[in-house]
Amino acid sequence: MGKLDPATRPMATSQDDYLRFGLIGYGYWGPLLLRSLERIEHAEVSLVADLSSQRLAEAKRNHPRIEVTNRVEDVIEGQLDAVLIATPLSSHFALARSALLHKKHVFVEKPLTATSAEARELIEIAQIQQRTLMVGHTFEYSPEVVELRKMVSDGDLGRIFYVDSNRLNLGIFRKDADVLWDLAPHDLSIINFVLGMRPSAVSARGSAHLHDDILDVAYMDLVYSDGITAHVHVSWLNPNKDRRFTIVGDRRMVLYDDTAGNEKLKIYDRGVDRPTYATSYGEFQLSYRYGEIVIPYVQGAEPLAVECQHFADSIRQHSLPRSNGEVGRTIVRILEAAHESIIEGSKYIPLFWD
Repeated sequence: MGKLDPATRPMATSQDDYLRFGLIGYGYWGPLLLRSLERIEHAEVSLVADLSSQRLAEAKRNHPRIEVTNRVEDVIEGQLDAVLIATPLSSHFALARSALLHKKHVFVEKPLTATSAEARELIEIAQIQQRTLMVGHTFEYSPEVVELRKMVSDGDLGRIFYVDSNRLNLGIFRKDADVLWDLAPHDLSIINFVLGMRPSAVSARGSAHLHDDILDVAYMDLVYSDGITAHVHVSWLNPNKDRRFTIVGDRRMVLYDDTAGNEKLKIYDRGVDRPTYATSYGEFQLSYRYGEIVIPYVQGAEPLAVECQHFADSIRQHSLPRSNGEVGRTIVRILEAAHESIIEGSKYIPLFWD
């Protein structure tokens, strides 16, 4: 986690670092965020906004001391230090922009914005206003994903060949975003975080079975440096919940299964050694290794709670969040390129990073 430049470093919220949060959106992610925020020491959630009276009544019933409102302006313009946005994608940019201009630190659920141009504008405003901008890439705060990153960076798996990721389930269908924008940000953020790099090209294909204009099944192929490739499969039309993430290296292979309880990580001492050529007929032989399977112990922690604490810590310490605005913009740009690829018949779209 790097430090912000002094010119763009967020200002302290108060002398005692007590933080007052406001939450916009009490649908799916809102209650989960609220529960995690209430665990943060020297902080409070002061106000919750939602357009639904029924949701506000539920929020008030579950959290009697928190004020509620159906006016987002009350949160954005209120006496608060930070605003968390858990609303449909189409509203992310406008709400985050307004909150930053009102000198609030801002957390936005994934994906950050609907376009990379909008993401860039938010990053620039956050720098000018000297405020923290963070996106909710929850799995970057999972202990197992952090362990995967360490394995790769330490060379435990050897040279990485490829990454394969599945995020499949039956529903939940959304009207504001297709399956790529809904599910793929999780996997893309994991891959980029674990590899410590961004892709150079992406190809995608997808299909819409239940709604003509909304993809419900999609596949992405990504190219990284050093010959690494990645494959991402996302679907709202799968009979079983599947959350498997595989990394294949030339020394070891590892499976991360987010549905596997206390055994989410399995390290396989298996592989195929490079061919050795015979002296006759130009033949070659492959040497297969079938070693042990290790299930490492990883200290458990709830990723969303870690993520919310990290947001608070970033504000207090004036540090750049792990899933900062630029990280969010990267994911949005990949998704844009993926849709461009689908339109172009799955053509590989090059990605250039500034």
